[in-house]
Amino acid sequence: MNGLERITSRIEAEARSEVHTIVENGRKEISEAVDGWVQKIEAERKELAERNEKAAAEREERLKSAAEMDARKTILAAKQELVEEAYAAALDQLCKLNGQEKIDLLADLLVRASSSGTEEAVFSAADSADGAKAVEKANAASGKKLTASKDTAPIRGGFILRDKNVEVNCAFETLVRLQKAETAGAVAKILFQ
Repeated sequence: MNGLERITSRIEAEARSEVHTIVENGRKEISEAVDGWVQKIEAERKELAERNEKAAAEREERLKSAAEMDARKTILAAKQELVEEAYAAALDQLCKLNGQEKIDLLADLLVRASSSGTEEAVFSAADSADGAKAVEKANAASGKKLTASKDTAPIRGGFILRDKNVEVNCAFETLVRLQKAETAGAVAKILFQ
């Protein structure tokens, strides 16, 4: 081997060594870059997963709260319906009274509702016969001079007490409605202990 070949051979060896070093350094840099990107991607994936998990938990909580509120509304509506049914049943019971029990009730109402003692009582069609007896009983018990009208009122039961321009509504449906305003809470408490 002559001097030129040796120099060339040595330059080639150095070049190969340098290329090998450059390639190895490049591979190392690529590997580090890839590792860095993998770590960055994994960190972002983890952060996204945590955010999605948190968002899902918040959405689940909102949906749960909305469902609970809907359930409470449904229960409240059902309870209100049952309270309404209780008052409707009470009105039905009042309207179904007959005989002496109805006369006693109407007479008591007449005495309590009368202010001048000379009013005219207009009964429902269903109560007109018992109404005349109730007026007699109320007058006997209180000394008032109430009269029973020959007219009838378009009510389910009870009466309307008239005195000139003043009317006192003692229709059973009105009395139940007024009692409902005062007693609905107590009725609900009894129904839903």
